[in-house]
Amino acid sequence: MREFGYQRADDVPGAVALLAADPDARFLGGGTNLVDLMKTGVERPALLVDVRELPLDGIEPTGDGGLRIGATVTNSDLAAHPEVRRRYPALAQAVLAGASGQLRNMATVGGNLLQRTRCGYFTDVSKPCNKRVPGSGCPAVTGEHHNHAVLGASDHCVAVHPSDMGVALTAFDAVVTFETAEGPGELPLTDFYLPVGDTPHRETALPPGALITGVTLPPAPAARSRYRKVRERASYAFAIGSVAAALDIEDGVVREARLALGAVASRPWRARAAEAVLTGAPAGGDTFAAAADAELAAARPLTDNAYKVTLMRNLVIAVLTELAEETTR
Repeated sequence: MREFGYQRADDVPGAVALLAADPDARFLGGGTNLVDLMKTGVERPALLVDVRELPLDGIEPTGDGGLRIGATVTNSDLAAHPEVRRRYPALAQAVLAGASGQLRNMATVGGNLLQRTRCGYFTDVSKPCNKRVPGSGCPAVTGEHHNHAVLGASDHCVAVHPSDMGVALTAFDAVVTFETAEGPGELPLTDFYLPVGDTPHRETALPPGALITGVTLPPAPAARSRYRKVRERASYAFAIGSVAAALDIEDGVVREARLALGAVASRPWRARAAEAVLTGAPAGGDTFAAAADAELAAARPLTDNAYKVTLMRNLVIAVLTELAEETTR
C-alpha cells in the first residue's frame, strides 16, 4: 500500500477545498470499498479526506412528500428508518440484501453510490483492465465473465456495477446532490453513471473534485415496491441479477410502473422499455412477460453469461406478479 496522508474535514467547503488542492486525494466515508482497493494497489491516493463527521447524516422529509438522505447516513440507519421502510420498502430491502450488519454499520450512502466493480480483472493489478488502465484491454470478454454484463456493455468493458442500493434508488428516480468549488449541483441518478462506451474509466458524471452531499427521493410512486436479489450463495454475496420494482395498480390496470435491474450492466439499469409495456396494460402474467421480453430484447450476452437473460426474465415476472397479488389482498 502506498504511503498516504490523512485529514479530517471540518465542513463541506473545507472538504472540497482539500480535494481541489491535491488531485491525488480521495474522500473517505466508511471505507468499505476504497480501503480494500488501496490494499490491492488499485487505488493509490496521496491523501484521504475524512468526511464521516460532516453534518450530512440526516434523513428528512421534503416539502413535496419525498425524502432527503444525507451522504454520510449509514446503510444500517437508512434501512431502519421508518419512513424509508413505509414509503420506499424496496430501498430498505435492497440495503439489507447488500451486506452484513457490520459492513452496513460502516458503509455510507455516498460511498455506496461510488463503489467500483468487483470484476476480478479490475481488482487484480497484474491483469490488464481498461477501467483501471485505459487502453490496456478487457480480458473478461474472452475470459471469466459469467457474472458480467448482458446490457449496455461494449468491447472495452463488460463489468457490472455492484450496488444493490443504487438499483432501488434508480427505480425511485433519486437525484444526487453534490458540492464543488464552484458551488452546488445535482444529477438524476439515471444520468449519474456514464455509459461504458470506449471510456470505462470514466464512471460518473460528477465534476472533478465533487463531494456527494445527499440523495433526494421524490414522493413514492406507489405504496408497494419490492427488491429481489439472486446470488450464488445464501450468505452475503454480490448479485448475479436483481430487480427493484414499484407498481401502482387500479382496477386491474397498471397506472404507473417503476423498474430497475441490477448486476446486468455497468450501472443500475432503468428498464424504460419494460415500463412502457406495463403502463396502461392489464396487471397480469402476459403483460409482465411482454415487459420483460421488451427490456431484454437488447441483451447481448457473452459465451458464459447467457443464463442471465432467462434468469432476469423470470425474476422480473416473479417480482411484478408478487406486487400485483399484494394489491388485490
